[in-house]
Amino acid sequence: MSLKIQTPLILVNFKTYLEATGRKAVELAKTAEKVSRETQVSICVAPQFTDIAPVAEKVEIPVFAQHIDPIEPGNYTGYVLADAVREAGAVGTLINHSERQLRLSEIDAAIKIARGRGLISVVCANNQSVSAAAAALKPDMVAVEPPELICTGISVSKAKPEVVTATLRLVKEVNPAVTVLCGAGISHGEDVAAALKLGTQGVLVASAVVKAKNPYRVLLEFAEKAKTSV
Repeated sequence: MSLKIQTPLILVNFKTYLEATGRKAVELAKTAEKVSRETQVSICVAPQFTDIAPVAEKVEIPVFAQHIDPIEPGNYTGYVLADAVREAGAVGTLINHSERQLRLSEIDAAIKIARGRGLISVVCANNQSVSAAAAALKPDMVAVEPPELICTGISVSKAKPEVVTATLRLVKEVNPAVTVLCGAGISHGEDVAAALKLGTQGVLVASAVVKAKNPYRVLLEFAEKAKTSV
């Protein structure tokens, strides 16, 4: 399977869970790659910065950074440089996750830097208006994630379907070319199916996969539902 990202897309955020740190990050990425090959559904992973290189070396599926700072090379101790994550093997990055939010001007700068470095940008947004504002900045993807549903097991596609439909409408009015993902609380295959049936082109998931007793089984269910829902 090639590195080309296709929709429907499943993007797995490893966050800073111990279950996806160090060697376990590589193991989980290999599991994601196995499911991707078996189902022919595009699955990407976003490990911690220190795990990007070892993960990218061991798998062929796309690897994303969890964040980049809107900076150019220079005197920025402790910041995350786009050039560095790209050199480590990342092909894209999350921007403005609810756990790592930026100001709008910083989001704009980060998108431009990502574009200049050939990185795919996935901007996370917590409501319709922020999603539309983000879409106007021309990222590659926008992921809508109401923060109150993150890690709850209650999916936005079921609990707040109106958020998804309203976001899609606004985002596509602003930028018809942008890919829209749905996040927050995606826990079961039916959540993935619901998100896609509402019109999104993929999902952003985390704890449901990373902290699962059997990540392979969960990812396989997600991928199979994604494949049959488009």
